[in-house]
Amino acid sequence: MNAPGQAAEALDAIRHIFRSQKATADGALAQLAAGDLLAIPHEGGNSIAVIIRHLRGNMLSRWTDFLTTDGEKPWRQRDTEFEQPPPETSRDELLRWWEEGWGVFLATLDSLAPEDLSRTITIRGQEHTVLEALLRQTHHYGYHTGQLVLLARWRRGPAWETLSIARGASADYKPSGRHGEARPR
Repeated sequence: MNAPGQAAEALDAIRHIFRSQKATADGALAQLAAGDLLAIPHEGGNSIAVIIRHLRGNMLSRWTDFLTTDGEKPWRQRDTEFEQPPPETSRDELLRWWEEGWGVFLATLDSLAPEDLSRTITIRGQEHTVLEALLRQTHHYGYHTGQLVLLARWRRGPAWETLSIARGASADYKPSGRHGEARPR
């Protein structure tokens, strides 16, 4: 970033993207019961609960002491994140995991200043600028929130309530706001 204003705009846009990803996934999770969260789509597939567990582990590891320690913490057990939680795991517990991960991440994201974007951090011993790390996570979290939404749609079937512009309703929406959120006409 060659100008402080550009760095501030980039950080603002990145914050918006992550909050949008979370809001979309929150809308999907709101439509599901505990059994839906634990449902495995096929042998070897991941349930929504596994995706939640993995995102939580990643967020806690990457964003705890983000600017001062390696993003892959020695206490993280990544492989266990992909183990299916027991069937008695409650919806409330799964949603606590979800909010815990996002809480740590968003608090760290909100603490960053535009000048932090050019600082260097490490993830698994590899150096990244803060901007590179944020963009890396934009991809990672978007990938997994997309999986979560797809699995939620699968579980809800015809009862699914769309989280964006409904099919056939594009003409009824007009972008508004700085980031182009849709609003009814």
